[in-house]
Amino acid sequence: MVGVALAFLLTLPLDAAAQTNRSANPHPATETNLVAQVKKNFRRAHARYQNEPRDTEAAWQFARACFDLADVATESAERAEVAEQGIAACRQALARDPNSAPLHYYLGMNLGQLAQTKGLGALKLVTEMEREFSLARELDEQFDYAGPDRNLGLLYRDAPALGSIGNRVKARQHLQRATELAPQYPENRLNLIEAYLKWGDRQGARRELKALEELWPGARAIHAGNPWAASWLDWEKRLSLSAFAFGFPFRSRISMVAAWRWSVF
Repeated sequence: MVGVALAFLLTLPLDAAAQTNRSANPHPATETNLVAQVKKNFRRAHARYQNEPRDTEAAWQFARACFDLADVATESAERAEVAEQGIAACRQALARDPNSAPLHYYLGMNLGQLAQTKGLGALKLVTEMEREFSLARELDEQFDYAGPDRNLGLLYRDAPALGSIGNRVKARQHLQRATELAPQYPENRLNLIEAYLKWGDRQGARRELKALEELWPGARAIHAGNPWAASWLDWEKRLSLSAFAFGFPFRSRISMVAAWRWSVF
């Protein structure tokens, strides 16, 4: 699962965590299929949660489904309603099981979705998101392909430094840590590349692009199948945009890996 796209709540509106991914799809038919699958997953997770309301895994799986459904919502009211269901499920379960990394993690994720509906009021939720992701990190830093570090890095990267928690040093530390913990997960390195480009560090971005070239085929093999379709649509678009920042426009996904051997290196 792709980690949450947090830039939205600080630059208003949404990214790419996790970005997030569904909006990157240029093919309406495929988009429709992906949304239908998200809704199907939500109904399944909701049914399980209703049947097992005191089960920790059922609660966080439902919260994850809430995040995904909120991510494809087309109206703020719908996004908020679904996110609040995920938030409530996590908080109720945390009252029984406070040491569950997934519960803290998906509480932070759904708070991020709710923040999208709050305008400037979203900034009030940032510290709560920071706390939940930090707790998830303490309990299981490997969860969701280093998701806690990934999301903390995005929070620190995109939050304002004045009046909020924005901090470039912390952002770099957490984004780099995510690539160390889960190097085969493209989202982690793409976030770091985008951070370097945002900060004007072209050497750092170029270094991570080279690393991404090397891991891309292996990642394709690891993260394969329909569950990853939305993620790959997003990753490929962002990879192309990152390359374009160096003046190299991608022409097709087929030639993607070969195309990375540009003279700029």
